[in-house]
Amino acid sequence: MSGPGYDAIVVGTRVAGAATAMLLARRGLRVLAVDKARFPSDTLSTHQIQVPGVARLRRWGLLDAVIASGAPATRRVRFDPGHVVMEGRFLPYDEIDALYSPRRIVLDGLLLDAARAAGAEVRDGFQVDELVWSDGRVVGIRGRERGVRASVTETAGLVIGADGKRSFVARSVRARAYRAKPAMSVGCYTYWSDLPAEVGELYQRPGRAVAVFPTNDEVTMIYAAAPIDEFAALRADPAKHYLATLDRCGLGGRVRQGRRAERFRIAPELPNTFRTPHGPGWALVGDAGIVMDPVTAQGITNAFTDAERLTDAVAAGLGGSERLGSALADYHRKRDAATKPMYDLTVRLAQLGPLGAAERYLLAAVAERQPEVDRLLSVFAGIVPFTEYRSFRNLVRLLGGHATANLVAIRPCPAGR
Repeated sequence: MSGPGYDAIVVGTRVAGAATAMLLARRGLRVLAVDKARFPSDTLSTHQIQVPGVARLRRWGLLDAVIASGAPATRRVRFDPGHVVMEGRFLPYDEIDALYSPRRIVLDGLLLDAARAAGAEVRDGFQVDELVWSDGRVVGIRGRERGVRASVTETAGLVIGADGKRSFVARSVRARAYRAKPAMSVGCYTYWSDLPAEVGELYQRPGRAVAVFPTNDEVTMIYAAAPIDEFAALRADPAKHYLATLDRCGLGGRVRQGRRAERFRIAPELPNTFRTPHGPGWALVGDAGIVMDPVTAQGITNAFTDAERLTDAVAAGLGGSERLGSALADYHRKRDAATKPMYDLTVRLAQLGPLGAAERYLLAAVAERQPEVDRLLSVFAGIVPFTEYRSFRNLVRLLGGHATANLVAIRPCPAGR
């Protein structure tokens, strides 16, 4: 086989794929990015770009475009777990102190435009039918333009799966799944007009979680999560189930004063899985490599982080398959080490169980001190590492002389064990 036509082919061009294609092209690589969808195109999403993700957008020169799109900054968040209400702001991360919640039809388009501007070739409406192999190594893709019967083959030194939780690339290479947990929740969201959200809002109740954040076009996105075994009831009457969830959180009356602007979106398939993200001639990025329940809204930020980390690995590994393999193995190690603590917290929160007495005690103690409220909210945003927050030393600091009796119960066991 002759030399590859591209240095990298990226399959999937939403947040993970478009960001990866952009960053690789900015490094001078020849990049082809393909997606079966035609853009502009919407997709299910939590919308939140957490503060570290926003910092990356600024580093990439794209934050101004997000702001210009009309996506409001969220600098303050109210957290209501039922027995206390606390409100605070995020600790700065690389001088960024706000998250943004743009519509995906906006964000994905901005990233794709940036990938094209960087020199990547982008083909939407392109269905990948199979991977091309040579001597046990992935060397390209074979597929077709939508509406065209004839297939085309494109080759590359590396094929990157950025095609989401049901990744075709991951299935084709039989990427190993591990730390897998079944879907525990079902999500439903829609958009509301005449319902301003001056702060972001997070609610927890037994069997429920709700997030309220402003997005583009002066509407507010409200996401509601319930246990997976309520999916049939939700699907049978989305409005009734959704509003009953908001009633549990004390939001129903306020929301009914607004106007629902769009249809309900239901996300019934919310697994939690790590996949081995590399092998001979292939790599995975974003949800194709790690997918977790949206209850902590980490997906977009994880995609951005993966894109940077994978780009660094590919750049470091240029010059030979052995060198690239070593660099991708390093990408794997760093990804898992960085993501596992938030993954464990996410799996725990996705169970939507009631707070224990010790957890209620801890949150009440935090609510009395504004700096600690800000620090807790920064854990949810991925700024303060969860492992640091749940450490013995930190819990003693938070609870003072009362820590001894409650410490063991408060410290959550990692969900991956």
